[in-house]
Amino acid sequence: MGGKRRPLIAGGAVAALLVLVAFFLVLPKMGQVKDANAALEQAAIQQSTLASQLAALKQAEAEGPKNRETIRKVEQAIPPTVDQQGFILLLQNAAIQSSVDLFTLTPSTPVFDSATGLSTVSNTLSVRGSYFALTEFLFRIETLPRAAKVTSVNLTPGEETGSLTLSAGVDVYTSDSSAGPGSSPGPTSGATGAATTPTTPADTSTPAAPTTPEG
Repeated sequence: MGGKRRPLIAGGAVAALLVLVAFFLVLPKMGQVKDANAALEQAAIQQSTLASQLAALKQAEAEGPKNRETIRKVEQAIPPTVDQQGFILLLQNAAIQSSVDLFTLTPSTPVFDSATGLSTVSNTLSVRGSYFALTEFLFRIETLPRAAKVTSVNLTPGEETGSLTLSAGVDVYTSDSSAGPGSSPGPTSGATGAATTPTTPADTSTPAAPTTPEG
């Protein structure tokens, strides 16, 4: 009997030793492998994210000049201030190129629109010229570097044969949210001519553009 028990005891001891080896060596190694795989997967995800961010940064850098030009054009079309003098200069150039005589330009107090975040300046202008010259002038207004919208047009016969007098309403815009009444924080000195209505029309006595004789 004793001889038979010895192999059983030895086998049990070996089994117990294997269990101990598995518990103290194999299982921890398996846990370390699992943790390493999880870390590797996380690193791969992070690497993919960084690669995407790097590609986006490179694309932004490549498109930088184009985006800056777009921003410049937007700020030119809708400037950050009212810049009434700049608008008058644009109209004067358009009048010269169209061969019309610019008589008056009267801006109104800017009105802020909370829905768009823009302030609108409505202008009333009066010009004189032939029908085709006036048509070209209106076209040039609609295609100015600064965004402008003709809101009304009224034609009456001029004093000279073949000439007409055009009275028109033209709206321009600014991104200055404090350019007009009802805005927050309200009218500021930064908005040129925005706080008050002009007491006299702009350029009421001297024509702003030379008159070209009509053939």
